[in-house]
Amino acid sequence: MISDFFMHNFVLIIIGQTAVGKTQLSLDLARHLNGEIISADSRQIYRYMTIGTAKPTPDELRAAPHHFIDILDPDQDYSAGEFGTDARRVVAEIQQRGHIPMVIGGAGFYIRALVDGLNSPPISDPVVKRQLKERLGAEGLDVLRQELIGIDPVAAQKIHPNDAQRTLRALEVFILTGKPFSQYRTRPGIPGDFTPYFVGLTRERQQLYQIIEQRVDMMLAVGLLDEVRDLQKRGFGPELNSLQTVGYQEVFQHFAGEIDYDEMVLQIKRNTRHYAKRQETWFKSETRIHWHNLDNAVAGNLLAENLVAEFGQ
Repeated sequence: MISDFFMHNFVLIIIGQTAVGKTQLSLDLARHLNGEIISADSRQIYRYMTIGTAKPTPDELRAAPHHFIDILDPDQDYSAGEFGTDARRVVAEIQQRGHIPMVIGGAGFYIRALVDGLNSPPISDPVVKRQLKERLGAEGLDVLRQELIGIDPVAAQKIHPNDAQRTLRALEVFILTGKPFSQYRTRPGIPGDFTPYFVGLTRERQQLYQIIEQRVDMMLAVGLLDEVRDLQKRGFGPELNSLQTVGYQEVFQHFAGEIDYDEMVLQIKRNTRHYAKRQETWFKSETRIHWHNLDNAVAGNLLAENLVAEFGQ
């Protein structure tokens, strides 16, 4: 019952791999449960990145209140820790309005920061941050990553080789504190002041891959290349952390003459499948998830009906 949500201070969290069907379920539930949607997607926060991040359509955005979509320009930094702090504030505001907070996304670190807290030290220095960004532009990410491997191999192993933002953050912490970034991450975080209720969505792997390939074809058909051209005209290039993202990096490579169009399409599809696999690995470590398979439309409709029946009376 909805009253149970407020009695137990629940926050509904719908997670799953890219293209699994989170958006449609969240809209169905928001409509029936008087919910507001908090996007836990580390790329949908950026303006001008609509097609490549599969943002909700304008009609979908109007169907329910959404938060954390189109809040920053692509050259602005935003960390999982910042999201955790900001999203906790928004959760409280939604509850004060008598609505149900519904967190939707596939960014594991964003969700972990919101629910359990992260332990990135609060210390930061704009001068060091700027110097590291200048080094990134002059020397490249590979050089800085090798430096991180030398001083903090534990952190380097956990940070994706293409994740410039987290690499720079780990180096910044070491420069300012003299301690490896990984030492902070091993300490427990401070959980959010609410009870998370995790709903996990999954599909049979080959079906999910087919949906991913269809989505990529649709993105290209509706103007992904034009979207990247527009980003370039606005001065946003492939060196930005926000654009070191599947669907954008491959188009930048195509524009630079490094790969032809057909190879670009193949790489976007392949890299999206690999991203889905990494998401699956992260979700397997989360034991609080109530898993539901969406291999057919009936299963998706039935799940929505069951959740509405469980919480909407």
